Amino acid sequence: MRRLLLAAVLIVAPIALREASAGDQATTRVFDGPKVTRTAAKTTPLDKLVQSAQRRAGVTRARPCSDAVFIRRVYIDVIGTLPTPDEVRAFLDDGRSDRRARLIEALMKRDEFADYWSLKWCDVLRVKSEFPINLWPNAVQAYHRWVREAVRQNLPYDVFARDLLTSSGSNFREPAVNFYRATRGRDPAALASAAALTFMGSRIDEWPEDMRDGMSSFFARVRFKRTREWKEEVVYSDPAPFGSTRGGLPDGTEIRIPAESDPRRLFADWLITDENPWFARVAVNRVWAWLLGRGLVHEPDDFRADNPAALPKVLDYLAAQLVASGWDLRHVMRLILASDTYQQSAIPRDSAPEATTLFAYYPVRRLDAEILIDALCWIGGTGPSYSSRIPEPYTFVPEEDRTIALSDGSITSPFLELFGRPARDSGLASERSNSPTADQRLYLLNSTEVRRRIDQSPRLRRIYSETTRDLPQLIRRVYLTLLSRFPTDGEDEIARAYFVQGGRNRRAAAQDLAWSLINTKEFLYRH
Repeated sequence: MRRLLLAAVLIVAPIALREASAGDQATTRVFDGPKVTRTAAKTTPLDKLVQSAQRRAGVTRARPCSDAVFIRRVYIDVIGTLPTPDEVRAFLDDGRSDRRARLIEALMKRDEFADYWSLKWCDVLRVKSEFPINLWPNAVQAYHRWVREAVRQNLPYDVFARDLLTSSGSNFREPAVNFYRATRGRDPAALASAAALTFMGSRIDEWPEDMRDGMSSFFARVRFKRTREWKEEVVYSDPAPFGSTRGGLPDGTEIRIPAESDPRRLFADWLITDENPWFARVAVNRVWAWLLGRGLVHEPDDFRADNPAALPKVLDYLAAQLVASGWDLRHVMRLILASDTYQQSAIPRDSAPEATTLFAYYPVRRLDAEILIDALCWIGGTGPSYSSRIPEPYTFVPEEDRTIALSDGSITSPFLELFGRPARDSGLASERSNSPTADQRLYLLNSTEVRRRIDQSPRLRRIYSETTRDLPQLIRRVYLTLLSRFPTDGEDEIARAYFVQGGRNRRAAAQDLAWSLINTKEFLYRH
């Protein structure tokens, strides 16, 4: 009962970010950093465009976020991983003015960056072995390795897209051809639909019939041929049954498709150009949505005339930067991560709806299912255990592997399903759900698995053993481990009172504190 009382107090402490008052001093000290006044020369072009739109709408921006908030935020958004206490201390003690930019660069070089961003692309590309995609494990592993290596090497985005659209060969030996195998149909319309959704952010079932037919013509020669190896298929373009045909590009242009050509290459040549109205904009919009919770065009895969961008000049600017950089998606990430827009506090200073659509504060949202289970496993000292006996060959994932590195969308767990991991059936962004539910809250409050990880945590045990005579230090270190910050005076007072009252066992009280913090919004949400 006392543990529940402690949880109740802490859960409603300055953690209710969206509802917090800008005048709440305790909340402000935790989440807001010192006011930064930039000269016009130092304000980035991106921020000038965002702030200009906000001024026209009469929207008040949030304050900058604190360093403690920034390090946790950027670790989660860039590598899908919580920072360690040592990493937090090192960053907070770093007096250099460019420490945030240095941290962004360091995170992009870590292995977890390739793991986490390949996970995002595998959601889009439907990397899944079982029904309804049916890639099968061998192809999934090859496809995931290819995607991860492309992210790790920072393969230019135009090359990445061209390889996926035009590759031919065995789906085990030429992994990019799995783009065509990972569709719910193999007719030209289904293949065209996958290409339009992935690279144009558009849903062709909403297009006029003649436009759909014109797009489909570029995929009419794609063929699939089985080999003698189990579940292997060869994807290729077969010109034999065709003479010269006509194809219709989505911009209304008709072109001749010679008999001997691969129409996919003609489509890719049109798509991957500086002037294409979809390709670069859709790419940067996805990155923006992944980092800031919603796209400049929302949903990020629903580009259409009657769904305009909230900040069209920002979208155009980032698209131009992607092209000018040689299609370097990391360059776009840096521009966003280094901006004042991204580095705002999550506490809004304006209640108008435009404050959300114009990104006048950092949007609070629940952690992805994969990040959350990895965080709980990091605390508990044991990794998740994943396996799949269907289909053959059997797949067993070592416990030391992170969930963000899990390649196959078919390998799942009750936890991942409960917390909204996408099924990867359609490639739509809306398949992933980060909306909180009552079942999730009940699980976190009552799960014996969560409690076991806390009770057996080697990280927390080390804290208990090293702070046996120093209660303030124990409390500070538990907060630093779980929330990446130190407690406020009010939180420290609540925690000390809980330890002292009733003469309870210090270790048990510390475990109760950890359990309470894990159930706070501050632990469960990006902020």
